[in-house]
Amino acid sequence: MSSTPETAPAAPHPTVVLVHGAFAESSSWSGVIEILQERGVDVVAVANPLRSVPADAAYLIDVVRGLDRPVVLVGHSYGGMVITEAAAALDRVTALVYVAAFVPMTGETALELSGRYSGSTLGHTLLSYPLAEGGVEFRIDPAKFPGQFAGDAPAAVAAVLARTQRPVTEAALAGALSVAPAWETLPTWSIYGDADRNIPAEAQDFMAERAGSRETTVVAGGSHAIAVSHPGAVATTVLAAVGGHATPVSTS
Repeated sequence: MSSTPETAPAAPHPTVVLVHGAFAESSSWSGVIEILQERGVDVVAVANPLRSVPADAAYLIDVVRGLDRPVVLVGHSYGGMVITEAAAALDRVTALVYVAAFVPMTGETALELSGRYSGSTLGHTLLSYPLAEGGVEFRIDPAKFPGQFAGDAPAAVAAVLARTQRPVTEAALAGALSVAPAWETLPTWSIYGDADRNIPAEAQDFMAERAGSRETTVVAGGSHAIAVSHPGAVATTVLAAVGGHATPVSTS
């Protein structure tokens, strides 16, 4: 008696791990998360400590190992430094996505990369104060935050982002990538806005091309906070990296 061979179940899509950068926090991914969940993609938004590249990467490594499944790492801004460092120690990363993010080479720092090309006005908006354990911490002046960080977001949204921003240490921004960049061996995607005032668009174009980005999306008029102002475009880029779910979504 013949029988129909059983079809093996489709492999599950990797979990998307979202890593915010300096002056942001996990809820900045909310719009992106909603879209990914609607399409059946599992998502985790990590609370990036923003203390130093090695410490932040070590924390991300712990989170990913705790998931015990394949992941796509998505980094925003300084989060790009963190996912690049962490991915070198993880064997279950299937792809990297850089969202208005640093895409460093070994030995490069966020401060160096942001200043390599002209156009960043971040330095003029920062407030600093000493830390009890040593060093200093930066945050963006709340009055200057909307124009600097989220110029294309609704004013009320940008005002809330200014008040919920997570400060970053100088040590984190001055910390160098200490490993061979994971983008040399992993498929990589990039998306950024051409009106980014934190990391100049020219710098992001250079980094994406150097990393061999499979697809680079430039959002016209997009600010540094494109995950907030253009969650659809960011989600589409993430879905392309996830694979099999890359259906266009609204960019509103």
